[in-house]
Amino acid sequence: MPKLIEHIDAIARQKQRDVLFIVFHPADWGDFESDSCWGYDYSVDPRRAKVLAWLDEHGITWQECGPVASTTSFRSYLGEVYIDIPFDEADELYCLVRNYLENPDGTMRDENVRFYYLPLEIAMKNAHHDEPGFWDRWAEEF
Repeated sequence: MPKLIEHIDAIARQKQRDVLFIVFHPADWGDFESDSCWGYDYSVDPRRAKVLAWLDEHGITWQECGPVASTTSFRSYLGEVYIDIPFDEADELYCLVRNYLENPDGTMRDENVRFYYLPLEIAMKNAHHDEPGFWDRWAEEF
């Protein structure tokens, strides 16, 4: 069943703050010569299931999200999730998530589970996408 999923930049504009999200597909997914590019299914990814279960166990709200919206390309949903906590080193939940996903040196504990920060300033570059009818007009011209 199709489902409407918000782009991460739209979520940042709705929240009016910087946002955090997690990407799960294989690190070489964008390499079209790689076998992992063609067979990734987020719904059966044990890494994703483990992280989402951990978030739930710790009472951390999350929702499915798409990547930063683009008017030059589009793709299928690949299992990305927005995490509803602030990017704030003084925030206990942020530190808990960061420490779960990252090594002390800032590298990811799993190269196929990546933790991202999107500043509101960058999300605002797509604010015109929020205008009524924008995506309908875009689809007609695509």
